[in-house]
Amino acid sequence: MPGSDVVAVFANVPPMVSLWPFLLAAGTYLALRWVIWQPGGGASATTASQHAFWVGIMGWLVSSLQPAGNAGILPASPTASPPADPGSIIPALAWPVLGCLAVHVIGQLSYPGPRLTRRLATLEVRRVRDFLPRPLAWTVLAIFAAAASQIGWVATLPGFAPVPYGSSPDPVNGYTRYGGDGRVPGLELASYLGPALLILAAGTWLVLELITRRRQLEPLTPHENDLLRTIAMNRLLRTVATIAAGLAAIAGNHAARPDPSVASGAWTNAAGAVGLAVLLVMWWWAPPKLPGERAADGLPPSHESSAATQPATRLSVSLGAALGLAALVPPVVALFIPGAVTGHPALVVAIAASAVLMVTAAGEVLMHRNHGTPDAPRIWPRQPVSPALLTTGITALTLLVAVAVITAVAEAALEVPPSWRSTAWAAAAAAVPAVLPLAAAKARHSIPPVVPGLDAALRAITVHRVVRALAACFTVQAGVLLLSAGFAVRRSISLDPTPWAGFWEASGAVGALLAAAGVVIAVIPVRGFARTPAAGRQPVGQAAP
Repeated sequence: MPGSDVVAVFANVPPMVSLWPFLLAAGTYLALRWVIWQPGGGASATTASQHAFWVGIMGWLVSSLQPAGNAGILPASPTASPPADPGSIIPALAWPVLGCLAVHVIGQLSYPGPRLTRRLATLEVRRVRDFLPRPLAWTVLAIFAAAASQIGWVATLPGFAPVPYGSSPDPVNGYTRYGGDGRVPGLELASYLGPALLILAAGTWLVLELITRRRQLEPLTPHENDLLRTIAMNRLLRTVATIAAGLAAIAGNHAARPDPSVASGAWTNAAGAVGLAVLLVMWWWAPPKLPGERAADGLPPSHESSAATQPATRLSVSLGAALGLAALVPPVVALFIPGAVTGHPALVVAIAASAVLMVTAAGEVLMHRNHGTPDAPRIWPRQPVSPALLTTGITALTLLVAVAVITAVAEAALEVPPSWRSTAWAAAAAAVPAVLPLAAAKARHSIPPVVPGLDAALRAITVHRVVRALAACFTVQAGVLLLSAGFAVRRSISLDPTPWAGFWEASGAVGALLAAAGVVIAVIPVRGFARTPAAGRQPVGQAAP
């Protein structure tokens, strides 16, 4: 990568924009400190597990290479603008690589310091290999090696100039189509992807060293401290593996492009399919759990161990993993059926939310058929949704309505084609399937009362998942509406300034924050919205109609 290009990119960064990384780092640190901090004491096994979970979630959120997916592609259409110059490629690669590493560094630095009068110390020498999950580490190393090979191969490929689409006479087929996007020389793209992969590898090793040398948490035993380091390494390695696979997918997208001057034909990015497989495998490769962590939600502590062994509980837990896969329906459909989910981004969000709700309904049907009994009374929880989640859902709906109204007024005043209608219809269409899991949870047979309160707790989990999916959907819909409508509105405002100009100048950042907040809402676990003891929320019997 030419050094002058890098200098020129960062020399042209506005002063306010350069403050964003520091503001985001400070916000991340405060958020993680809030998770790990406990009034009157230090970290416990539960808060340490939650802290590690949120470090992993934040790392996933900033690791997306989607903006750099078409890096190095020269578009044939004058309206398209994929990153093909240093000013757009470098930031698109730097944000996920450096952001992911920074989140994991902040995660280790945000643990509380020693509070005892005498500091506990250990004399053994800690090394990375003592805590490293070996099978995962070897898998990640193989992914890095494959990504490096892919980038090295791309460096040998020539570039093509874009050619407008057209057709030429053909004696056999009547005519032959030609034209398509071009690409920069492979060496130029590799000069960006190669250093990004090297920085990711070196940064990963440094973060592993930081995790190894982190101070002991006093409330945890030595075994729990060691296991917590393994958990942190697991979450780091899984995230950097997806980034490395993403860099290989970008290189594969460049390599798969045919020469547009020869013919216009179909092409397949095999590295992209491999990257999707890596993403699914890394999601499946869950970290170990601390001994003090409990997974039974909504049950008294005395019943947690017995409830966790029940088949109905295991079904509910496995359903949570299936919900994460259901949210990937839009990209999977787009991979196998190009053009099926294109159009307004609100459609993609609605399809993902509808898939999650349908899977939730299917889980209740399985609960009814496999574990329900007509002899047991139907028990409905007294408080199926925590006040925090209910407030989040109402706030999300209010935000969506407010953004839709503001967008409709601005588009009507500026005579811009209305985009809010697509969002309104998509949000309404996503809310309709929510009736199915709620009705199924209300009407299904109860499970045998082996563990008191388990049936009501499982119904409450279903209601929680439905409300959480709707809250996340509405929040993301509001964000994508600002992102999609903001460009056209800002362009019209530049020609005819209005009092709302200041808001629409910041609409891109606000929309991105809302979309990220929606993703965070979607991944918060069932118990994440309510920290009150389960005994204070005991369900009461209520015959379902």
